[in-house]
Parts: sequence; C-alpha cells; structure tokens
Amino acid sequence: MQKIMTRKTVKLGFICDDSARKATYKKRKKGIMKKVSELTILCGIPACAIISNPFDSKTEVWPDIAEAKQIIERYQNSSVIDGAKIVNQESFLLQRITKAREQLRKQKHDNHEKELTVRMIGYMKNKQLPDDLSVSDLKQFDKLIDKNLKDLDNKIVELNSFD
Repeated sequence: MQKIMTRKTVKLGFICDDSARKATYKKRKKGIMKKVSELTILCGIPACAIISNPFDSKTEVWPDIAEAKQIIERYQNSSVIDGAKIVNQESFLLQRITKAREQLRKQKHDNHEKELTVRMIGYMKNKQLPDDLSVSDLKQFDKLIDKNLKDLDNKIVELNSFD
C-alpha cells in the first residue's frame, strides 16, 4: 500500500524571510503561468498573465508582450453578453446600476408600506387616528386597507376551496 503525502496547510500571510519569499514567488509564478497556459489550451480561449517581479525590475509576461497586448486590446474592445443583448462594459454597468436603483425603489416602497401597517395597527389599538395626518397619509391608509381587505378575501376564497 502506497502512502500519499498531503501538503500541509499554508498560512496565508506575508513571508518575512527574503529567501523563503523569493523561493515561494518563483514556485507560485511558475504555477500561475502553467495554469494560464492550460486554460488557453484546454478551453481554447485567449489569456495572458502579467506579473510584476518584486525582486528585480523585470515584469513577467506570458505568452509574450505582443500577444498580451493583443489580448488586452481585445478585452478592452470586447462586449459582455447580457441575456440576449450584447453590450459593452460601460452599458453593462449602467444596466446594473439601473437595476439596483429599481430594487432600492421597490424596497423603499415595501418598507414604507410596512411602516404604514404598523402605524395602522397602532391606530386600531387606540381606536383613533392622530390629528396630524395629512390628506396623502389618509389616502395611503385607504389604499393599504383596500389591499389588506383584498388579501383577506383571497385567503378566505382559498380556504373555502379546500372544503
């Protein structure tokens, strides 16, 4: 029976010893370059790696500088597929911002409705409305009461259908 040696877990943190840090850099850099190479071969996609060498002024580029420039230019000019639409990076981000704003608007509406419900329940307990309610507040309460009545009617119909 053959024993398989497992790697010890590596504590992620800055390596203080210069020689150990340099050795780790070389091993990890080689591993990253190999992974990028494998990714391009196995998946048939263009990829490049640019690694700044902290131990000398030389920057490592894979596969080479000319190909890396082509890949970067292709990336900068590329589009991101968003559903059935093709959009560039800027319009994609603008779509995401618009969607996030719409979600925020809906959440604010839901929160406001819940606050009104809590206030309505409080008013029902006291059996009177405060004097400082505006006409728009009263209209919102009217809509909320109508909505709650419709929800109750639907639940009653649903429960009666089980009989």
